[in-house]
Amino acid sequence: MKTNLLDRITTLQSEDEFSGTVLVTNDKGILAEVSYGYANRSDQFKNRTSTRYGIASGCKLFTGIAICQLVEEGRLSFDLKLKECLNVDFPQFDEEITIHHLLTHTSGIPDYFDEEVMVDFEEMWIKHPMYHIRSLKDFLPLFQDQPMKFKAGERFHYNNAGYILLGLIVEQASKCNFSDYIQTHIFDKAGMGDSGYFELDALPANTALGYIDHPDGTWKTNIYSLPAKGGSDGGAFVTVKDMAKLWDALMNNVLLSEVTTQQLLTAHVRVDDEDNFYGYGLWIKKKGGEIQKYHVMGYDPGVSFHSAFYPETLNRVVVCSNKSEGAYGIMKGIEAELHVGSSISE
Repeated sequence: MKTNLLDRITTLQSEDEFSGTVLVTNDKGILAEVSYGYANRSDQFKNRTSTRYGIASGCKLFTGIAICQLVEEGRLSFDLKLKECLNVDFPQFDEEITIHHLLTHTSGIPDYFDEEVMVDFEEMWIKHPMYHIRSLKDFLPLFQDQPMKFKAGERFHYNNAGYILLGLIVEQASKCNFSDYIQTHIFDKAGMGDSGYFELDALPANTALGYIDHPDGTWKTNIYSLPAKGGSDGGAFVTVKDMAKLWDALMNNVLLSEVTTQQLLTAHVRVDDEDNFYGYGLWIKKKGGEIQKYHVMGYDPGVSFHSAFYPETLNRVVVCSNKSEGAYGIMKGIEAELHVGSSISE
């Protein structure tokens, strides 16, 4: 199995010039651990297992866990309304929006980057320079005064702004900076010693630069394409081993009680007609009513990321890339080799 899996990954890497690190484990040990490409192309520093990668929206799961922790402590509840837990004015927002709506992308609020209608993430920063975006409140002018897209609870619509609000709710309820809260209550508890929210212009050692490749063979880094510091909707950095530790900690009730963990893992809303659902901060794939996998993904300029936990086999897969594309193809190939749940499309 190990040889076949590595052969499949190597073949896919050569076809797509994948740059990043792949880790596949189960309850018996490591099935695959391999890196390709450069964390720094100019100096030709190779990607390694210890390399930290941006994971974009993959860290919405951290935000979901943080909210669930504060619910456990009695500081919040899932049915608490936005107006009751955040001291920010939203003149056109539905007053019935709850934390549950925000967690499940059913709030109907406007997004600062609507992935259904917007293509170029970099256009966001023409009017709002990315180097000014270093805290959650810095995102508010991008959507705070815009009208609702639809009535709260009406349907699923993937929404980054909703997770910015959840991060602000975490800050207000915990009286702690969001990234500091995640560091103390999730990363430290899960043993994720190399993970964190880092500023793009002050990256620590062993952190991969994100690369955007052009059709003519030239490239650039993503430092001018993303907020200077990520937030509760995306932008943390992890190693593949740290992400595997996150799955272990979550599934073994280290971060939440068993009851609250199951609330987070519940398929709260159907996403499409292909048995894809959303829980609290993560995607859920079903087949015949059974859970095939829990998974997270993230795409930004210079970032592609997929990771999943498969409850039937206890497999954990982490695919981190410092290019805009590549993680999905590797993930799909691994799932085919392991005969486990197929991925939601890119």
